[in-house]
Amino acid sequence: MKIIGLTGGIGSGKSTVANMFRKLGIAIYIADDEAKKIMHTPEIKQKVISLLGEDAYLNNKLNRAYIASNVFKSKELLNSLNEIVHPAVAKDFKDWAKVQKSDYVIKEAAILFENEGYKNCDFTILVTANKKLRLKRILKRDNTTVEDVIERMQNQWPDSEKVKLADFVITNNEGLSNLKRQVYQIHEKLMKLSI
Repeated sequence: MKIIGLTGGIGSGKSTVANMFRKLGIAIYIADDEAKKIMHTPEIKQKVISLLGEDAYLNNKLNRAYIASNVFKSKELLNSLNEIVHPAVAKDFKDWAKVQKSDYVIKEAAILFENEGYKNCDFTILVTANKKLRLKRILKRDNTTVEDVIERMQNQWPDSEKVKLADFVITNNEGLSNLKRQVYQIHEKLMKLSI
């Protein structure tokens, strides 16, 4: 089973790309969504509270705004949180991948290169988009400020660094039909490589 890593900066459109692959019959693992579930398991929850305090959970639910406001201002806190969550997500992904039936699987992860998760993938796909467009998408999608978005962007590597490690690059500046075409071309190549 080939493992394909899918990544891109915030607002690049990696979720849209993941959904396009899903429609082609490919099993998709969304690392951020699974991480949120894992952060509710007793062992991980206790570690997160030890790191960030009781306010990390509100009414037994992850207090994402509180967590983000802390970790995106401190590289040390962000790294410590990642050290708690990423190994648990990596194990969960391995277990999930073992039972999938598609020709290959995709692990969509925001910081695939930053946390060296790409080393566990057979191939990687990077979704890029210009910064102005990414900012516009995030402001439309999330209830946030320009400052918060820029702060989050600064915690991710620039595309110029990610491109060096990516096997495939999708440029998402020109609308859905262009995006679908690029996804389909990569899918065709991956199907040949997974035989």
